[in-house]
Amino acid sequence: MATAIVTVKDFRKQYGSFTAVDGISFEIHEGEIFGLLGPNGAGKTSTLECLEGLRKPDGGSLQIAGLNPAAESQKLRNLIGVQLQAAGLPESITPREAMRLFCSYHNVAPRYDLLERLGISEKSQTQFYELSAGQQRRLVLALAVAHDPKVLFLDEPTAGLDVASRVELHSLMEELQAKGTTILLATHDMAEAEDMSDRVAILLKGKLAAIGTPMQITATGAGLTRISVRTECDSLLHPVITFPSVQHFKVEEQYIIYFSQNVGATLADIMASINLHKDTIIDLRVERPSLEDRFLEITSRGGVR
Repeated sequence: MATAIVTVKDFRKQYGSFTAVDGISFEIHEGEIFGLLGPNGAGKTSTLECLEGLRKPDGGSLQIAGLNPAAESQKLRNLIGVQLQAAGLPESITPREAMRLFCSYHNVAPRYDLLERLGISEKSQTQFYELSAGQQRRLVLALAVAHDPKVLFLDEPTAGLDVASRVELHSLMEELQAKGTTILLATHDMAEAEDMSDRVAILLKGKLAAIGTPMQITATGAGLTRISVRTECDSLLHPVITFPSVQHFKVEEQYIIYFSQNVGATLADIMASINLHKDTIIDLRVERPSLEDRFLEITSRGGVR
């Protein structure tokens, strides 16, 4: 049985008469990468800020490693690392000074190696305001992980990063996870969430709309699997052949693309037709519905679990 390191139970957050988060409950397991997804205004930032001890909940309970974030923030500070969307660093501070300051706060040796790894060592003596937006975000990431936190909060960590920096960040996340760090990843990048997360929770209008592994969530939707086929003699195209298990199809270049909920039956029909016409497959691709497809389905219908 996986051990829960983050526990959210009946959590509520209000701003005046507006309810940002409305009684949600979930657990994050130790060593897990947990994706927190939702459209703008869904309650992600409020949830993160209360877990980080930056705001107090208006109902329910929150715990990180057995600590109450609101009441035990001093004990919590060395257990968590936080990368916020806005850095909040002094404009004149340099990356090297910032690293020294943050590591001193956590009573660890400065991790200048992280500046090099995240591609900002050449800017280590450059003032913060002179760094590009991507460099600023990479610096904040380096500061968030410098003390090897037990729980790491990442809020849109790859926004504004180039491809190489994104790859390096994902590699760093995997290394931290391998060492036992639990990561809560809030992102609008559905591909990132699907690739990196062990489980995800989708928030919608302050409520929990879905929770599970990316595969579990995509499997429960009404999305159709895309089956793209190209053959040597174009037997499926001239004339176009379709099958009872196919909901709809389209033709792109020399491919016929079928959309089906019954993948097994469709593939069997395709193979039987190709063999009947003594044709040969050049390319066959099966693409199941993505997490983004399922996310759009959930948010468009406004459904709540």
